[in-house]
Amino acid sequence: MHRRVTVLTALLATLSLVISACGNTATTSPGPGSSGLAAGQVEIRWFCCLGGGDAPEQVAVEKKVAADFTAAHPDIKVTFEAVPYDGARDALATEIGSGNAPDIVGPVGIGGAEAFHGQWLDLTDLIAKNNYDLSQFPSNIVDIYKLEEGQVGIPFAIYPSALFYKRSLFEEANLEEPPHKYGDPYTLDGKQVEWNYDTAREVALRLTVDKAGKDATEAGFDPKSIVQYGFEAQRDDLRGLGAYFGGGALAGSDGKVQVPDPWLAAWKWWYDGMWKDHFIMTGPVYNSTEFNGGGYPFFTGKVAMSQNFLWSTYGVADAGDDWDLAALPAYNGKATAAFNADTFRIMKGTKHPDEAFQVLSYLLDEGSNELLQAYGGMPAREKEQTAFFDTLGKSDGFPAKVDWQVAIDGIDHADQPNFEANLPKYNESLDLLVKYREKWWSKGGLDMDQEASTLKGELQAIWDR
Repeated sequence: MHRRVTVLTALLATLSLVISACGNTATTSPGPGSSGLAAGQVEIRWFCCLGGGDAPEQVAVEKKVAADFTAAHPDIKVTFEAVPYDGARDALATEIGSGNAPDIVGPVGIGGAEAFHGQWLDLTDLIAKNNYDLSQFPSNIVDIYKLEEGQVGIPFAIYPSALFYKRSLFEEANLEEPPHKYGDPYTLDGKQVEWNYDTAREVALRLTVDKAGKDATEAGFDPKSIVQYGFEAQRDDLRGLGAYFGGGALAGSDGKVQVPDPWLAAWKWWYDGMWKDHFIMTGPVYNSTEFNGGGYPFFTGKVAMSQNFLWSTYGVADAGDDWDLAALPAYNGKATAAFNADTFRIMKGTKHPDEAFQVLSYLLDEGSNELLQAYGGMPAREKEQTAFFDTLGKSDGFPAKVDWQVAIDGIDHADQPNFEANLPKYNESLDLLVKYREKWWSKGGLDMDQEASTLKGELQAIWDR
């Protein structure tokens, strides 16, 4: 689940980086299909917006990119169709069901695409036919789009995750800052220890403070009057929350529901952090005006450490100018950085696969600079990432120096398989996961082993229908 809003950043004082928000209202182009094709001209329809791309500023860029391609390729006309995010899934399903599917869809994340699992064209032959160079992207990111039906996508925009933290809060607590390099130890009470979730728990307890100034390790600490929390987990999706402890999938190789061991451990760690140890916000606190500014508690400046994706930089300036990035803790000796990614995909039903691939290549190549700027997306091409972070680092209110290398290093620690991979009855399955997330953050005293078992049973019942 992506939460993005528009954010302005500077590039030579004029460049705008816009990060999209689910639910923005966008100007919509004319509906499916268009007239006025020149003799011999092929129409390629580009559908948006299953993920980002529906903000008015973004739609203007997308229309320009479509027009620029058409001007440079008079034998192909690109027709751009923008449907606001809230209605895009239903609109695309209707078009597919009526036999009038578009040719290209995007930008779309892994989860958004999986809502239409099996509808995407295998690009393997087109990649070979056009000698498209996949080596310009990290191989593990290329492999995200390699599914049982083939290579259904090519990398475009990526959003690795990292540990956002407030330097000043560590200094006030007389604690060392978390390590920036994956694999480096943490110094706690003068001793070097592994930077893992046990260590993060201990540090988070000391960084959780009540209104009397007592931290969560001290006698007399009052969990009902907390003014500063030590840790915030990325809780938008229970699958993603689990993925920070290790890659996995709810769908087993036999098609039955499974709960990966690292995910169950992550859910327990998060649940105990809320209801037993009190260094993580419960749901009511998380949803309160005091602790949830702009969509994520870290933005309020009242959270010391927070797991989140790079796209969350849209609101991080509100946390103050003393934040930085660090390596995510390890679980069972391995650090995992849950991963988001957007790209454009060709629909399996296209009548013009060669022309559609020409357009796709343009969006990923010549048009990518304008589009990435509009979406606020980190380029999947390694050679373009330094320039991206140079620009992002100039955002209003950001610290003078941020260790962006941490985010780049997170690519090598991306969860495999990606947590947004396909599920049977995808939308119903996600609704059930949301139901359990809200139950767990709203009610203490639950037996999480039993909860996971019950969730597993209910999910299997959905799949068996």
